[in-house]
Amino acid sequence: MAVPGTSAGNPKKLEHAATDFEALLVGQMLKSAREAGSVGLTGDDDEEANSSLLDLGEQQFAQALASNGALGVAKMIVAGLNNNANR
Repeated sequence: MAVPGTSAGNPKKLEHAATDFEALLVGQMLKSAREAGSVGLTGDDDEEANSSLLDLGEQQFAQALASNGALGVAKMIVAGLNNNANR
């Protein structure tokens, strides 16, 4: 039985969704790491001045990492869904 919307229908769509999920996960990790620090990119504590620029940079960095298999989460998701679809 195929899982709706998985590789049985469109493997590229599944890979893209899994990569987007990995990028979201990496982005949250980067954001948490940034929030643990006290001084922002501009060298001060002006949260608003730092927030937009850093959010955009983190999103792009996370997407680039995920596209290159940063943590391997996307590959595990695709493999797990494919294994379940083949049952």
